[in-house]
Amino acid sequence: MRSRSANGLSSILSATGGIARLACAHLRRKGRDPAPVLAQVGLTLQDIADPKCRVAAAAQVRLLELAAAELEDTHFGLHLARDFELGQIGLVYYVMASSEHLADALANAARYCAINNEGVRLEVSAGRTLSIGLEYLDLDRCSDRHHAEFWVVTLVRIARALTGGRLSPEQIRLRHRRPRVRPGIDLGCAIDYGANRDEIAFPEQSAALRVTSADTHLNRILLEYADDALGRRKAQRSSLRARIEDQLVRLLPNGKANVLEVARRTGMSRRTLARALSDEGTNFSAVLSDLRQALAKRYLRDQDLPVSEIAWLLGYREVSSFSHAFSGWTGVTPRQFRSAGS
Repeated sequence: MRSRSANGLSSILSATGGIARLACAHLRRKGRDPAPVLAQVGLTLQDIADPKCRVAAAAQVRLLELAAAELEDTHFGLHLARDFELGQIGLVYYVMASSEHLADALANAARYCAINNEGVRLEVSAGRTLSIGLEYLDLDRCSDRHHAEFWVVTLVRIARALTGGRLSPEQIRLRHRRPRVRPGIDLGCAIDYGANRDEIAFPEQSAALRVTSADTHLNRILLEYADDALGRRKAQRSSLRARIEDQLVRLLPNGKANVLEVARRTGMSRRTLARALSDEGTNFSAVLSDLRQALAKRYLRDQDLPVSEIAWLLGYREVSSFSHAFSGWTGVTPRQFRSAGS
């Protein structure tokens, strides 16, 4: 099943939603209903209940910030990452766990990270230290604390689990700033906030540490599965639908977002375009409607963007027409949606 949250716009970076599901489970354990928080990022309880439903990577980042505020937990990301079963990460974790050495495991994490989250890229380097850098792609890193801290704790936990000991980083650096208070979790070193990059550095000799669950035969099989999964993600992002969406984003403000113009720009006849989209299980009207919904929610989260301008960006000549369409998609007006997410 496709995720309406991520795949309403194929070019939106998506994630499996595992972190979002952990956050919702944590909210429930604390006696809070996750539905209102989910609604603020364009997600539903049905999305979270479906393990096959991918979510927009940016929505997952925002969800953690909102959940932290709801629970008044200033270290929500650190706490969320502290206890979950690492096997829930799925294929990427088992590829790492069957690798021969820690350096191999981290290199595999960097290679296949996009299977789990297209919005985060890992960069591994070995020299004086074995370092893991985190780079955000098309995501607002400045507004994120909890998602980045979740990743840091999880990567440290994985490194320790794979090597069978209490491996401690030499340094953890994060770009965001926060007061120095005790988070109630032992990472082996303090976190340096306000750094110029997000990075975990382990001692140089850590690279050669053998993974306790190393299995060459299993690793070879899992690498084939991972290569296939990564290939499918790349193919989806280069699909005809994604190409059409790129054209529509340019055409909508000019009032030219029609099938004939898109067909011309993609070098197809109208009939060929319709047939190709049918092969992908969709049609032009559905792509246009899903695109407008996804863009509308993205634009409305920018508090400085007037609703009148959003209507224009989406190809509506009247604000009332946009409001009517948005209410049909979501059950609330654009201004109500914006107020809920503010």
